[in-house]
Amino acid sequence: MALHKPQMHLLAYDIADPRRLVRVHRTCKQWGVPLQYSVFLVPLTPADVPGLLAELGDIIDAREDDIRVYPIPARVEVAHYGRQGLPEGIALVGGRFGGEKLAGLAARGRARPARAA
Repeated sequence: MALHKPQMHLLAYDIADPRRLVRVHRTCKQWGVPLQYSVFLVPLTPADVPGLLAELGDIIDAREDDIRVYPIPARVEVAHYGRQGLPEGIALVGGRFGGEKLAGLAARGRARPARAA
């Protein structure tokens, strides 16, 4: 994969403390789109992954919390049951990611503002 080409990732977390949970959720919303309460679709380049994990690592307690980031292949079969809670403008169709909002999210990921110290 090219270093500067975003690939979709699935980010999931389990955070024990409510305050850390809010901070992790806010941080994940800056990077991606929530699919469920603790699951996000995140466009990341290989260079972005360590930065995201470092940012989240500054928030969590690694003894109590769990964060996982899984790369999603370009071609993937997606099945869902029940209501589909994807945000408007985002569709998972035919195993491919689509929608202008997702493309905008990928572009935003490359131009993400520096985080405060």
